[in-house]
Amino acid sequence: MSVTPPGPIGDPVFGNGRQYADDPFSFMRACADSYGDVVRFDLGPRETYLLTNPADIERVLVSDADRYRKPQFGDDAMDTLLGNGLLMSEGETWQRQRRLANPSFHNRRIGALAGTMVDHTESQLADWSDGDVVDIQLEVARLTVKIIVSAMFGADITDEEVKTVQEKLEPLGARFEPDPRRFLIPNWVPTRENREFDAAVDTLESVIDGIVERRRGTERDPSVDPAGPEGVAVRGPAGDGDGDLPMDLLSVLLRARDRGEQTDENLRDELVTMLLAGHDTTALALTYTFYLLSNHPEARGRVEAEAEAATGGGRAAADATAADGAPTAADVRDMDFTERVLNESMRLYPPVYTLFREPKLDVKLGGYRIPEGSALMLSQWVVHRSPRWYDDPETFDPSRWKPERRSQRPRFAYFPFGGGPRHCIGKAFSLLEAKLILAKVCSQYELDYEGPELSLRGSLTMHPNHPVPMRIRER
Repeated sequence: MSVTPPGPIGDPVFGNGRQYADDPFSFMRACADSYGDVVRFDLGPRETYLLTNPADIERVLVSDADRYRKPQFGDDAMDTLLGNGLLMSEGETWQRQRRLANPSFHNRRIGALAGTMVDHTESQLADWSDGDVVDIQLEVARLTVKIIVSAMFGADITDEEVKTVQEKLEPLGARFEPDPRRFLIPNWVPTRENREFDAAVDTLESVIDGIVERRRGTERDPSVDPAGPEGVAVRGPAGDGDGDLPMDLLSVLLRARDRGEQTDENLRDELVTMLLAGHDTTALALTYTFYLLSNHPEARGRVEAEAEAATGGGRAAADATAADGAPTAADVRDMDFTERVLNESMRLYPPVYTLFREPKLDVKLGGYRIPEGSALMLSQWVVHRSPRWYDDPETFDPSRWKPERRSQRPRFAYFPFGGGPRHCIGKAFSLLEAKLILAKVCSQYELDYEGPELSLRGSLTMHPNHPVPMRIRER
């Protein structure tokens, strides 16, 4: 195998951690521009390799996926928050949990959830008034929390509980922002950050406990369809033995617990994972999409036209009967340009901006030897903005996603939902949700951004570093 890959020189103690923490997005881009497909650097005590060639990324995520695992960073904050849920579990545990979750994300069930998604969107829009200014990131996050709880927990979440979740996202997110000094301070040290993080986790668990308590006793009642009247109670997983049952994720997990296949801890880990991952990425994708549409009026006009077609005429339909103004999964399937806009938004602003893997044994990537136990960074942010794969990569251009242009790029030149056996289980759910929300909003309103130049911060996901104020204008 070849020699060590090139990379930037770091500090004696922190390696390149300070540079990465100051601006992870610029640092990763500069490394790729300067050193090529495989770049080595140190993030504190961890030897890290940045991969930016789609062929190498596909090998790690797909063809050689069994040679890699999710890395351990010597920081148990992630375990404290997400435990052994789908995002973090490995091996037989992950396979079991994924198998249990699959029926909740079956295509027929996802399509039937359109009514639930639209109902929550209409309820949210009822609070909007012409001329108001809203922080669109907070607005869509509040909406997607309600949708994920209805769709996957089979329950309603109160406005007070939504507010509590949103308030606790700040200390949770801050704990995962890059900081080269963090590995020097154990998690048990009662720093202000650690105390706030622990308190936020406790509060989030209490919200989850309240939802679970409200659902007890309903998970085995086939007459209960917690997510609405759209026929989402599809047949249970093989071996369930109870015929047609509510198939929201919480019901599935509660029945598995009754069979002795889940502990209370397993249940908690999956629900926290689903609540956080299931709403945050979609909310961010919509936030960046509204921002880009505000800056590109021609594209916004085309999205508005598709939204009107999908909703039967926009505000007039929405004010008439619910059926006239409520788009279905079939309606938004025809919103081809809107789908290209979403793809371009997630290319320029991928909510998940980098993935991590760890080789289980020494491997060879890009002609270099990568040692067992090192950290691999597979960065959507870098690859999605590379001039090797995209003409004028900083430019918003939805036409990139026409089939003839898309087919000219490598498969993993675009991977906002990951790939391979551990691809995001909620991809279809998220895309349907985003298109339905865009259909409802853009058929009734124009949103104009009134904030500063967009700046970003990295945590578990990529967030705006400031509020995202949008002025609402009725169409």
